Amino acid sequence: MNSEKLPQILQTGFHLALGATSFLIETLQDPLKREENLEKLKSDLGVLADELLEKGEMTDTEARNFVDTIFSGQNERENTESESVSPQQSNSPIGNPPDTVSQPDVQLEIQELTAQMVALRTQLESLRAENSQD
Repeated sequence: MNSEKLPQILQTGFHLALGATSFLIETLQDPLKREENLEKLKSDLGVLADELLEKGEMTDTEARNFVDTIFSGQNERENTESESVSPQQSNSPIGNPPDTVSQPDVQLEIQELTAQMVALRTQLESLRAENSQD
């Protein structure tokens, strides 16, 4: 196995897993998609793998954009709050979750997923750095 292509293989596997997960969720949740997806399973698996890979790449891109949006919004909100806090308001903690997030479990899940993505990205970058040194 060529160690130079390992990061690319890992990323492709990750995208394929994301696509397969999305495919499974669609199959379980939507009765119309269920029939369509079951027909796809009976057809050419190479074409299905390509579709799953494409779906995984889109999901990865959307997730990155979502996380970037959350972090940029949080940074802007913290900057705005820290500039506008008067001494009488200083008892309230800065960086509270936005009022639109009503379920703490959702925010905790997003933080956990973000941490996992950061760990995967860091691991991928270190593998790329190792491969570029060889």
